[in-house]
Amino acid sequence: MENVERANREGSRPIAHEQYSAHDINADRFDEEHALLQDNSSAPFTGSKAVTLEMDKEAQGELGVAATYSSRRPASKGRWGQVLSYSGAALAGVLATLTIQQLTQSYMPSSYNVGSSSSSSGANLAAVAPTSFHFPPASPTNGQHTKYFPSNIGYAGPTPTGNEAALVQTAPAYPVHTGAPNLVGPESIGGAKGGNDASAATSTGKKPFDVFKHWGNLSPWYSNPSSTFGLPDTSAEAPEGCRIVGLHFLHRHGARYPTSSKEGPEKFKDQLEELAEQGKKWKAKGSLEFLNTWYGPHHRLLECISLIFRVLLDREYALGNELLTPFGRQQMYDLGINLRIKYGFLLNNFTNALPVFRTESQDRMLHSAANFAIGFFGYPHEKQYLNSITYETPGVNNTLAPYMTCPNANSQTRAHRAKYYLDKWVSRYLKGAAERLQKDVHGIDIGPFEAYNFQQTVALGYSKFCELFTEEEWEGFEYAMDMWFWYDSAFGSPVARIQGLGYLQEMVARLTHTPIPIHNSTTNSTLDNNPITFPLNQALYVDATHEVVVLNIITALNLSNFAETGPLPFDHIPEKRSFVASQLAPFGTNMQFQLLSCDSTPGDQIRIIINDGVSPLTGIEGCPENKHGLCPVHTFVRSQKKIIAETDWEWGCCGDWDVLPGTGWNTTTGDTPKRDEVGKPGTGVIRGEHAKRSADRGGSTDRFCKRA
Repeated sequence: MENVERANREGSRPIAHEQYSAHDINADRFDEEHALLQDNSSAPFTGSKAVTLEMDKEAQGELGVAATYSSRRPASKGRWGQVLSYSGAALAGVLATLTIQQLTQSYMPSSYNVGSSSSSSGANLAAVAPTSFHFPPASPTNGQHTKYFPSNIGYAGPTPTGNEAALVQTAPAYPVHTGAPNLVGPESIGGAKGGNDASAATSTGKKPFDVFKHWGNLSPWYSNPSSTFGLPDTSAEAPEGCRIVGLHFLHRHGARYPTSSKEGPEKFKDQLEELAEQGKKWKAKGSLEFLNTWYGPHHRLLECISLIFRVLLDREYALGNELLTPFGRQQMYDLGINLRIKYGFLLNNFTNALPVFRTESQDRMLHSAANFAIGFFGYPHEKQYLNSITYETPGVNNTLAPYMTCPNANSQTRAHRAKYYLDKWVSRYLKGAAERLQKDVHGIDIGPFEAYNFQQTVALGYSKFCELFTEEEWEGFEYAMDMWFWYDSAFGSPVARIQGLGYLQEMVARLTHTPIPIHNSTTNSTLDNNPITFPLNQALYVDATHEVVVLNIITALNLSNFAETGPLPFDHIPEKRSFVASQLAPFGTNMQFQLLSCDSTPGDQIRIIINDGVSPLTGIEGCPENKHGLCPVHTFVRSQKKIIAETDWEWGCCGDWDVLPGTGWNTTTGDTPKRDEVGKPGTGVIRGEHAKRSADRGGSTDRFCKRA
């Protein structure tokens, strides 16, 4: 494990904190900039009289205080300078307009009819939506006037604070989260208007179809009844005779724009770009007519304009990448409020220290954590907690992004087993859809995988693509997502358990209030050995991560009830399946590790709640069958320590092994193939070739491996 320790020493760097910055390499620069900002800002206003008295004369003039602005005459030289400036701007605008018109006439084929409802290539200039979005502006004309807009002017009124709701302890029933406020679904699916009312009755008498629950990891999180997981007689509120004494809370970020992986909608965008570059025309009609304006009118024209006026265009289609959507921000804010209403009483345990929450440096992770904190603490939130921002980058150990220091987690043959199954399933369930859609577009080839890319544009608010598919095709999409995550991130993946190992080590440390004894996985010794950055005595912990990591942790814990129905076939949807991605890993998914003290049972108890559904713990060695999903903490810890001891991180992340595509090798525990399986006939496990390892995200971490 020497090299893993070296990764901790050399690869790990101090994290950035909102409050704690003693080890921040930019701390001095931050202090200088902060001081400069304070020097250039005015004191908080305390009333209208104070405004008049404290503003300098220039500020009073600009705001028109005492009518001084309207009576002041500017100098003659300044007035003529303004006239010349405005005249020059107007002339530049006229020249730009004429140039664009000339370019339009020169480069647009004569078949384009600007402003018409259609064209020979399916383009409509007049109806094209903006192709890029820039906010806030880089240099706002009023951005320098912040002294006129203080964040607090006093006069707050009475501010007595009431007791916490403690809903999870006191309410007679547990609140249900339906998942999709402000999202709009198509009326053509399921008969329920909007497709998002799971309780609505339909005119046909058919059971309503909630399309939002069939998007796999792209679904918004919603409450799972505990009966879904096999415990019909319980719910997430404290059982009778028990009180909650602590909570470990793990959650995924909110809804985001598509990832920049050249899959899904971006792959289709690339297809349209290629057609434009080749001078090929296309035209859509019927169900796909909206494509005529979904994408820019003609790539060559836009390219020519952008060469002269770069500010007018920097991308050809309107979807972003990676960042939170507005709905994603709302999800995180609501999740923070949700947790505060249920568990805010645990803050009474923080009598002499602030809570430490954790997230990662990736943009959507950072902003998910911020929106969550505003929901949980209210505004302003900064002085109510400490935010540990860990580096999400190759070569730095991080249990919330374990793939960054696990080379085999970035190998196509080891970590992406789902491709074999997806290729076969997509070709099967979308064959009819592709044939149907092809009839409505000329010049673009629509096959099952193009249709599959269409289905991945659904999580932004509303999508015309959503209307293109039937209930059965959305059920097929959901199953495709289940296969993807089963074979790539959960019980069917050979690198699932090893990636969840580090978080298990951290959880055991928190539950036992003792430091991690050996750092032999993705734990970061620099941070985890420091009681400031990794405290061990909190009543409430909150960690933000990605859906793949949540599934890694579910697998590492050995919550085997989710693997009960076994590997997922590629030729049909099983009548019953225990693993459903939308229930376990949607946007905003969350796991509650609830700690309880119960009158009828000695010692503290633990139970695991996933999106409000209580999970059985019978897969964890020693945990009894319990209708409320309870297990003694000491039994839970003993089982996890055994899993930690038996999991070989070095072999799993760095070993020279490969599994053949397909069904020749399988796992339902998320374990790596055993060493003695390598090269043995009939096992489906062969000797790996490290030279072929994908370096998509973490290839540089290979230097930390001893070559197991």
